[in-house]
Amino acid sequence: MRSAAKTRSERRRFLVNSDPTITISVLLLSAMGVVLVYAATRDWFAVNNQDPEYYLKRQIVNVIIGLALAYGTTLVDYRLLRAYTPVLWGIGVLGLVAVLIPGLGSVVNGARSWISLPGGFQIQPAELAKLTIIVGMALILAEREAGDRGPSDRQVIYALGVAALPILLIVLQPDLGTVLIISAAVVSIVAISGARLLWVIGLLVTGVTAAYLAVASGAVNDYQLNRLRSFIDPYADPQATGYQLRQARITIGSGGFFGKGLFDGPQTNGRFVPEQQTDFIFTVSGEELGFLGSSIILLLYGFILMRGFSIAKRTNDLFGRLVTAGVVAWFAFQIFQNIGMTMGLMPMTGVPLPFLSYGGSSMFANMIAIGLLQNVYQRSR
Repeated sequence: MRSAAKTRSERRRFLVNSDPTITISVLLLSAMGVVLVYAATRDWFAVNNQDPEYYLKRQIVNVIIGLALAYGTTLVDYRLLRAYTPVLWGIGVLGLVAVLIPGLGSVVNGARSWISLPGGFQIQPAELAKLTIIVGMALILAEREAGDRGPSDRQVIYALGVAALPILLIVLQPDLGTVLIISAAVVSIVAISGARLLWVIGLLVTGVTAAYLAVASGAVNDYQLNRLRSFIDPYADPQATGYQLRQARITIGSGGFFGKGLFDGPQTNGRFVPEQQTDFIFTVSGEELGFLGSSIILLLYGFILMRGFSIAKRTNDLFGRLVTAGVVAWFAFQIFQNIGMTMGLMPMTGVPLPFLSYGGSSMFANMIAIGLLQNVYQRSR
């Protein structure tokens, strides 16, 4: 009885001592995401005699499960993850291999990135691979002999090897948007680990060169090339990606300062922007909540990133600092990429907006990452 009471007391104390800014920001973004997903799908489903609350109910379930995963992640000292990292990494790789097997992997929007489950649910292993890569690299680069100022070149090579195999499997899907996000996290972890500057410069040059060769050699699919062409010229593919980009700009711009009002956006209700509940959820905010509502969303993201950076800075444990830095880099680049593509500032890559876009795999991975931030925060105090 005493042990159980002590455990409950520790859990209550942990919740009280968690970073309140991150907690409140994530809860508000998740709640706004549920409402925006409902706004993006309600009228269209009702007009077509389907359940207008289909996506609403599923997104609520995604958020609840995600919050449970975030809480569960905080219960175990993050430093104990070192022992389980090889197992987690192996499971992540097996998931990425599974999506490439015909009959197991499902093709969505030209990419074989999903595994279909009973009940109409799907899981995207690449989302969870982000976590295993970050933790795996942090484990290797945090091993340090007394007096060492940074990791050895051999450690950096091993750490890059941990990231290389999952990245290669994601390229084969292909899911270049996720590859870019993971690459940003990889470069950030290597830079913050104290590795020689030559490694950081080499990674950046290698990434740019690989992207150029992929396009020049024809290794990139036609639909991905069309996305790049539409980024340069929105009228290059007027019936597909160019149409989507133009409609996204119109939808965001039509909201003005205060927006058209929740559920009253004509562009959103008319379903002029494809995939609006997932990759283009920010267009719903732009039209119905306007500049003011969209600014609040950006402000909440800013709070999460600033607090994450603060947690990385304050912890004395190198493993925790590298994990936190990887998560912050992941969130920062994915937010910039998603919002940038809806406004024509970045190429369309099909990545969801954290906590707002519809999707279980993305929500679960994001919430586990938040759990890691809270875990490091609590145990660094």
